[in-house]
Amino acid sequence: MSRQASGLRAWALQRISAAYLGLYLIYILGHLSFNAPDSYESWRVYVADPGVTIGMLLFVSALLIHAWVGIRDVLIDYVHPIMARVALLSLFAIGLIGCGLWFARVIFLASVAA
Repeated sequence: MSRQASGLRAWALQRISAAYLGLYLIYILGHLSFNAPDSYESWRVYVADPGVTIGMLLFVSALLIHAWVGIRDVLIDYVHPIMARVALLSLFAIGLIGCGLWFARVIFLASVAA
């Protein structure tokens, strides 16, 4: 098998992340519609549950992967000067990494404080 860029991996990541995002949103909206936390403390206890924490971390990971694949495909298709493309991809990667680290910090602090 050759190492050509076929786009199959990006396509699969996009579809898998979209499926998880959709299923998780349906679950969390349904759950919170019927079992909404009534205070900040009950929300923190809910978020500190290991299952919820893992689900949220997977959700944010899928969201970041989905965003990366989408913007990468758009920039590769529509930004032709290579330096501009690399600069935009780098800025977007830094932003996504920052968002991911920020969310991990929020979840960690919620888990520790509960």
